[in-house]
Amino acid sequence: MIKIAIQRKGRLANSSKQFLASLGLSFSGEDKKLSEICENKQVNIIKIRDNDIPKYVSESIVDFGIVGLDVVKESGKKVKIKKKLDFCKCKMVIAVPATSSIKSIKDLEGKRIATSYPKILGEFLKKNLIKSKIVVVQGSVELAPYLQAADAVCDITETGRTLKEFNLIPIKTILKSQAVLIESPKADKARLQFFPKLSFN
Repeated sequence: MIKIAIQRKGRLANSSKQFLASLGLSFSGEDKKLSEICENKQVNIIKIRDNDIPKYVSESIVDFGIVGLDVVKESGKKVKIKKKLDFCKCKMVIAVPATSSIKSIKDLEGKRIATSYPKILGEFLKKNLIKSKIVVVQGSVELAPYLQAADAVCDITETGRTLKEFNLIPIKTILKSQAVLIESPKADKARLQFFPKLSFN
């Protein structure tokens, strides 16, 4: 039985189901079911939090996963990116208030940056020799400058609408993300050949 993990709910959930259906997998797609056996293939679809998908794949608890590239990078888990899926595209940007004196990444020296992606942001700052304080928050990152808890934010944006609502202006894109199919580095070859058999490539 091949196990494929997808996001239980969120921006990737429906698109992941549509992608699997396009490969010929038949399943009900009921949101309440956390585990679902496909009707026409020996495939078990597991619905979990997106942050857990890289861990489950890296440890071969599941064979494949569909998750955002940003989540994979932030997790630091060793998984193989089998294919970029070309949906749920977004960018990770550093943004500042429109009234801020910060105009470039060099101006971030000594500043506070709020983010839910401390690993990715930390690596970017280190690469660019910038010493900033990373303020880790979970959700509503854009509120941090308004509450004077940070001088800038580092977050994912698709349309830029939320940034505009908080009067934030992007000054740097540090990652272009999209949904990716990842596979376990430990799974046996028979399992890893599953997608080509479905005319995936």
